[in-house]
Amino acid sequence: METRAADQVQVLVDNIEQVIFGKRDVVKLCVAGLLARGHVLIEDIPGIGKTTLAQALARSIDCAFSRIQFTSDMLPSDILGVSVLNARTSEFEFRPGPIFANIVLADEVNRTPPKTQSALLEAMSEFQVSVDGVTRATPQPFMVLATQNPIEYEGTYILPESQLDRFMLRVAIGYPPEEDELHIMKRRDPIKALEQLSPVLTAADVIALQEETAGVAVEESVARYMLAIVQATRRNEHVQLGASPRASVALCVACQARALVEGRDFVTPGDVKQMSVSVLAHRLIVRSRSGDLVSAARERARTVAEIVKEIPVPV
Repeated sequence: METRAADQVQVLVDNIEQVIFGKRDVVKLCVAGLLARGHVLIEDIPGIGKTTLAQALARSIDCAFSRIQFTSDMLPSDILGVSVLNARTSEFEFRPGPIFANIVLADEVNRTPPKTQSALLEAMSEFQVSVDGVTRATPQPFMVLATQNPIEYEGTYILPESQLDRFMLRVAIGYPPEEDELHIMKRRDPIKALEQLSPVLTAADVIALQEETAGVAVEESVARYMLAIVQATRRNEHVQLGASPRASVALCVACQARALVEGRDFVTPGDVKQMSVSVLAHRLIVRSRSGDLVSAARERARTVAEIVKEIPVPV
């Protein structure tokens, strides 16, 4: 891999860590999602830094950013845009919605009904939006960073499986280490730190890194190792619905991105092990006695981790 690309990725990770402390692995996951042209679902308890992480990534890139605060009364047109009659010309003019940005923060995405959530589907899978019979491309690069609280039921809607399948990665942040939490406590509010964060990459830089990600080598045995893990989710006795072929593609590209983040131009079995849970777990429907969302998330992650341990690692 070119030194310049490795340096750019390192600078981006370091810049985000000026705001997010003690979570380098999580930051790298989000950067990998960006390089893989994927979308990331950040799911964790309140106050853990989900929105701050998304904003820090967006502010580190010199491109258009929009934040959508999802609510129960939101309509698809609030996201996609709407055609408005121009009184002077007597013609309809399209006013683009917040989806037409490079980095879109879908904050608390599970607080809006599935009808409105589905407005994101075309943009996330095809990088385009169709409104009033006209298809418009999203700007490039394009990434949706969504957040949700998995333990609150009041006024929330479970994300449909089709929506979850569009997210390349699901990321859980978790509590910070003691010293880092002390730093966070003394800082009090991250708003000032976010405002002082300067972009370190341009949109063109990100596109170039995405193209380089696609060129990261995947040896045949490693590719078959990935596929074996995906197919094992379809046969596992604890899984009601296994990972789709879209998941196979997502796992491969995510591993390429992680290799790039780690400064390599080839994928290793270690990359596959590291990315499997983040890429596959949220796509599964597992047979669980508990209806609790947190327990279900942990059950899915545990199931994927067990599958990874069972599949022989290529030599």
